[in-house]
Amino acid sequence: MLPHRQDYGGKRTGGARSGSVINFRTTVSSGSVRRSSAVLPSVLTFLVIVASGGLLLMIEKGMLNSMETPSPRGNGKRLDFLRQAGKHSPDAADVESQILQEIRNRTIKTMCSQKNMPHNIWSLTTLQRKTLLQHILVNDEYRFLYCYIPKVACSNWKRVLKVLSGALENVDVNIKMDHRSDLLFLSSLKPDEIRYRLKHYFKFMFVREPMERLLSAYRNKFGEIESYQKKYGVEIIKRYRKGRAKEASVRGDDVTFGEFVRYLLDEDVERMNEHWMPMYNLCQPCAVTYDFIGSYEQLENDAEFVLQRIGAPSYVHFPERQTWYKPVTMETLHYYLCSLPQKLLRELLPKYILDFSLFTYPLPNTTTQHCRH
Repeated sequence: MLPHRQDYGGKRTGGARSGSVINFRTTVSSGSVRRSSAVLPSVLTFLVIVASGGLLLMIEKGMLNSMETPSPRGNGKRLDFLRQAGKHSPDAADVESQILQEIRNRTIKTMCSQKNMPHNIWSLTTLQRKTLLQHILVNDEYRFLYCYIPKVACSNWKRVLKVLSGALENVDVNIKMDHRSDLLFLSSLKPDEIRYRLKHYFKFMFVREPMERLLSAYRNKFGEIESYQKKYGVEIIKRYRKGRAKEASVRGDDVTFGEFVRYLLDEDVERMNEHWMPMYNLCQPCAVTYDFIGSYEQLENDAEFVLQRIGAPSYVHFPERQTWYKPVTMETLHYYLCSLPQKLLRELLPKYILDFSLFTYPLPNTTTQHCRH
């Protein structure tokens, strides 16, 4: 028997963290809006480009290289100021996040309303639907669906799910994460069970700056994971490094970022490994109406909102970042992207264009002048 529907009419808290794609709180004080008016010109320009459908053309012509677009991170100093102001005005601390969350919601709604976009999971191709359902995790007790994206804190979210299901004592237990056991995937359910949960459960996903996520996958998989070096690294080197095609001694542990990018250019996005498949293809935000799309850049706050929204017990918290974790800094990303030939980057961006446009991330600036710094 399918579970009974529950009422989720309770009040929400947390400013921008209540940024549901469906029920986003848009009311902010006029003073707060004035304080954040600086972000609006670039925001509106970005939206016009997205709405006009001219983004790919502008990439091909290199017209976006020097254009400034809003970052979900916001300006660090500005947010610090707003947080201080928030002590006196609850709305001020989160106003920029609210604006950016609303922009993301409207962008998704506008682009997904186009005729050529899927409007439900049954309008997807068999391969697209299989990928999606294999990436949506189910919790029937707390009635939510989580679409996980590798390299966007998904291991920690899986820990949370295992604690909620009783399979793990707490999120801080020092064990190697098993990404399949003790987890329920939407793909394992029957069509009517899938439909019910998609209609009645709280649905969320988390996103990350596309190139930062890509670089994180490259450094982790080819720098640390032997199985990836053997499966993908050997093939990449033999295919893209001159004079190595027939060598049996290739180990695949020294793949350059440029070689990795060349490999991606020849890959079909729908058949990519999940660690570098575009976020759009993994979670299909046009086919699934997510109630909340959190950001890796605001992980702590957004995770706290989700835990409150699903009614998680107070003892369940989102895990802290492991001490061994090596984050991708802006300086590191700048170095890798600026080291790429401009031609490669121009060809790479269209593969991830829906991630940039739907989730309102700025395209990387790799002009000669910018890269000199």
